[in-house]
Amino acid sequence: MRVHVLLFDAGSDSEGIHSLEVAGRTVVLLFENPDDAERYAGLLEAQDFPAPTVEDLEREDVEIFCREAGYEARFIEAGFVPSSDEERLFMAPPEANRDVANWKEDEASGGPSDTSSESSDDAVVSSNPELDDLRRRLEGLL
Repeated sequence: MRVHVLLFDAGSDSEGIHSLEVAGRTVVLLFENPDDAERYAGLLEAQDFPAPTVEDLEREDVEIFCREAGYEARFIEAGFVPSSDEERLFMAPPEANRDVANWKEDEASGGPSDTSSESSDDAVVSSNPELDDLRRRLEGLL
């Protein structure tokens, strides 16, 4: 089954996958409906995020990537209706997001900026050597 995920700088060396920090867990959203993924990407852009691209990938491959990275893959089926505050984050990003203005520079310097502030519900884009290796493997799936 194909799913749709949000990638930043897709296909580049600084590629990153969109995720949310929810109650101490890093959650990657896997949208069944490409329109839902596009809408979510538009909401991120409206919050001054870098423009993500919606990529169509095999669900199993993304779930393996998430498992190996210690992330939770969350499948958002077409017609999904949230029933909790946490689930509302799967339909619209939180208003307070992690500062990702320097995420490309952070990757080059080897770590996140000290100026980022996040709460447990903030969106996260990060990079480290393990994730870089997983990213390269994920790129091979495209």
